[in-house]
Amino acid sequence: MRQLRYLPAVGSPYGVEVIDFAALRAMDTHRRRVLPQRPDFHVFALVGSGTGAHEADFHSYRLAEGSAIWVRPGMVHRWSDIDACDGPLVLFRPGFLSGFTAAEATTPACWHLDQQRLDLALLAAEHLGREHDTAASTPHLASPALLSHLLAALILRALPDTPARTDATRAGSRYTDVFRAYQAAVEEHFTHWHHVADYARALGYDVRTLTRATRAAAGTGAKTFLDQRILLEAKRLLAHTDLPVTGCARRLGFRDVGNFTTFFRRQAATPPAAWRAAYGAVDTRSVPPPGL
Repeated sequence: MRQLRYLPAVGSPYGVEVIDFAALRAMDTHRRRVLPQRPDFHVFALVGSGTGAHEADFHSYRLAEGSAIWVRPGMVHRWSDIDACDGPLVLFRPGFLSGFTAAEATTPACWHLDQQRLDLALLAAEHLGREHDTAASTPHLASPALLSHLLAALILRALPDTPARTDATRAGSRYTDVFRAYQAAVEEHFTHWHHVADYARALGYDVRTLTRATRAAAGTGAKTFLDQRILLEAKRLLAHTDLPVTGCARRLGFRDVGNFTTFFRRQAATPPAAWRAAYGAVDTRSVPPPGL
């Protein structure tokens, strides 16, 4: 699995870069995009025309006009077929787009926009691209704050519909900051903190508050949210690395492989070795020769 670091192009030092599918294909003549990769930055893309396919964390998506793709840092994904796709891709560092809401945090990796929303989102992406190009060519006109706001406008325009707000969801919105703090702490500590009580102590909340906040924001309890994050990383390690199962267990903070196996079997309904046998072959695919 290839680890991708954020390396801005010359003239793009602001934490965001706007390219398109054609540019991605031109930069990747050896078609490494079809193999699993794990970026440490966000990739947001819109398919303005054409069809294709994309995979992210063991889910396959068919791409067509109106598809929106949001790859978050740490996701394992691959552009399995974008030869006929056209549209913008925005690469940006974690933190460049501040103030994620709970709805954004739970947005899927791929969804579809109707024609009207696609047209508006493409206009927003074009505006961001023009300001980005201006910042690169005329540095004294550059405004990182403006770029950040334009990126936020693009993301908000493209987000999928959320249910209408009710009294319950309004009450739940009070937990948004709590959920954000819990989500960030889970991302930082899930490899060695496996109990919600650990996070409650660190964040200064009780377990019930974390559970209510997580249920309001993500539709699931705090313990399930934590277990699913550990399980996802376990699946990534088993499918995309050659670590033995004992090594995966140690990487994820389990005291012994037996505990890890029990956890994985309970969460995934299959033992780790069977998961690896079913999904690990993706990294063995050879890169097609250039031009094919």
